[in-house]
Amino acid sequence: MANTPHGGVLKDLYIRDADKQPALIAEASTLPSLLLTDRQLCDLELILNGGFSPLEGFLNQKDYEGVVAEMRLASGILWPMPITLDVNQENIDASKIQPNARIALLDPRDYQPLAILTVQDVYRPDKSKEAVGVYGADDQAHPAVNYLHNIAGDFYVGGSLEAIQAPAHYDYVASRYTPSELRAHFKKLQWTRVVAFQTRNPMHRAHRELTVRAARARKAHLLIQPVVGLTKPGDIDHYTRVRVYKALMPKYPNGMAELSLLPLAMRMGGPREAVWHALIRKNHGVTHFIVGRDHAGPGKNSQGVDFYGPYDAQALVEQYKAEIGIEIVPFQMVAYCVDSDEYMPADEVPEGVKTLNISGTELRRRLRTGLPIPEWFSYPEVVKVLRQSHPPRAQQGFTVFLTGLHASGKNALARALQVSLNQEGSRTVSLLMSENVRAELSSELGFSKRDRDLNISRQAFVAGELTRAGAAAIVAPIAPYDEARKNARKTIEKSGGFYLVHVATPLADCEKRDHDGVYERARKGEIKDFTGIDDPYEVPSDAELTVNLSEQSISQAVHEIVLLLEKDGYVGSA
Repeated sequence: MANTPHGGVLKDLYIRDADKQPALIAEASTLPSLLLTDRQLCDLELILNGGFSPLEGFLNQKDYEGVVAEMRLASGILWPMPITLDVNQENIDASKIQPNARIALLDPRDYQPLAILTVQDVYRPDKSKEAVGVYGADDQAHPAVNYLHNIAGDFYVGGSLEAIQAPAHYDYVASRYTPSELRAHFKKLQWTRVVAFQTRNPMHRAHRELTVRAARARKAHLLIQPVVGLTKPGDIDHYTRVRVYKALMPKYPNGMAELSLLPLAMRMGGPREAVWHALIRKNHGVTHFIVGRDHAGPGKNSQGVDFYGPYDAQALVEQYKAEIGIEIVPFQMVAYCVDSDEYMPADEVPEGVKTLNISGTELRRRLRTGLPIPEWFSYPEVVKVLRQSHPPRAQQGFTVFLTGLHASGKNALARALQVSLNQEGSRTVSLLMSENVRAELSSELGFSKRDRDLNISRQAFVAGELTRAGAAAIVAPIAPYDEARKNARKTIEKSGGFYLVHVATPLADCEKRDHDGVYERARKGEIKDFTGIDDPYEVPSDAELTVNLSEQSISQAVHEIVLLLEKDGYVGSA
C-alpha cells in the first residue's frame, strides 16, 4: 500500500472543501483579492492538493519561526521549508489584509479565484535570519536569498485556506497527478513499493541506468517526478525537459516506470530542500526516494565556494529518516565502460577498465556547435528533442547592439552590417534604427533619463523576440546609460547571442560629421540634455568590440563584427 502521508492524514483541501465550492465562489466575488506571484501559485497548488501535508495554509508567525529555527511547526511536526505568503504594504492596504479578514487569492494568469485565505496574522520577518537558518548563509549569490531580499514582499501573511479550484494547466495535463490521484494510480497498478527520482535536468542513459538499478535493488517500481514549477535560473525550460522524459520513458522495462510532473517552486536549499522533497514524495505515496549528490544545490557562493558539501543533503536526510518515514536511496554514480558497452556503478569498475563521460559543459558545447552526441551517452530520441530546442549557433538568433554618440557613424555601420548579413543569407535580418523606433514604438517619449531608459527597454524587448525567433537584430540607439545597456543585455541574452559594439568616434569628429547642426544648437543652449554636451555618455566597459570610425572604414568595422559572429558560430566563415 502507499506510504502514510506526513502527519498521518493527506490534507487534500479540494476534496475537503468540494461540498462548499459554490458558496466559496460566490463569496470570493465579494471579497478583497490578492494576485499571486508565480512562486506563490506553485506553493498554493501544493498546499491545496496535499503535496505539502500537513500544511493547510501559509505559515503563521509561530509556525514560521519554528521552521526557520528548528525545522518544526508549532505542533512539533518536522517541516524544513517556510511556506509563506509575502506581501508589501501596498498589498496590505489595497486588500485590507488584517487578522480575521478573508481574502480571495487569484491566479495571476487569468484572475480566477483559487482559494480563500482567512488571515491569522501579518508579520515582518527577519529575512537575514531566515537566510542563515534555512539556506545556511545570508549571501545573495544564493537564488533563494536573492529572492528574499530583492523580490519578496516585506511582510508575511499567515492563515488557513479553503479551496475553490485548482490552477488551470494547458500543458502535459495527462502527466500531472495530485497526491490523491497518484495514490489511486499506484493502487490501480498494484504498486506497493515505489522509488521516486526527482530531477530538474534532462535525463540520459546514465540516469536511466541508475534509476533502474535503484528500483531493481529494492524490488520496487519507479516514479520519475521532475519539477515543472520554478527551478534554478538558467535551467532548461520544462517544455523541453518533459519532451525528453517522454522520449526516455519507453526505454524503461515494460511496466516498471511512470512519469508524474510536480508543480514545485524549488528554493535550491540543499540539505533542507532534500528533506522537503522527501516529505513531498511521501505525501504522494512513494516509499523510497533517491537523494542526489549535492541535492538541490545552487552552486557557488559569492566567495566562489560551493554553498553545500556534496553529501550534506544525504547526511541531513539520514539524521531525520525516522521522522521522514521514507527510505532514502543514495544517488549511485555510474560510468560507461567502453569495452563491455555497458554502464556500471562507478565504485565497481575494475582497475584499468576504460570509461567515458560527457560533462554538462561538453554536452552544451556539442549542442551549440552541432557536434555529434554519441549513443552510449544519450538516446537518439532524446538528442533529437534537445537539438530541436537548442539548435546549433548557426541556427540561433542574435542581436548586435551598436551604441555611440550622435553622428558617430553607428547608423551607417548598422545599415552596412545589415547588407553584409543579408548577403550571408542564413537568417532574416531586422534593423531597428532610432528614427524608426522613435516613430513606431516610442513616439510619446521625450529625452529624460527615464524616457531614454524606457526607449532602450522597448528596443531590447523587440530585439529579444526577434532573437528568440532565430533572426538577427541590429539595434543602433545612442543608449548613453550603462544600466540601461546592461538591462538590455539581460533581456536579449535569454533568447540568444548579444554583442555590444561601442562606436567610439570622438566627440570632436562627431561634431564635424553632424550635417543637421544639432551639436551646434545644443552648445548654444537651444537643445537641453543633449548627450555629449550637457548630458553624459557613459562609456561601456563590457563591449564585445570597440570601433572608431575616425580611424577605420565602415567596411573594416563590419568585417570585425562579422569575425566575432563567425568565431562564436553564428555565421559561417567566408
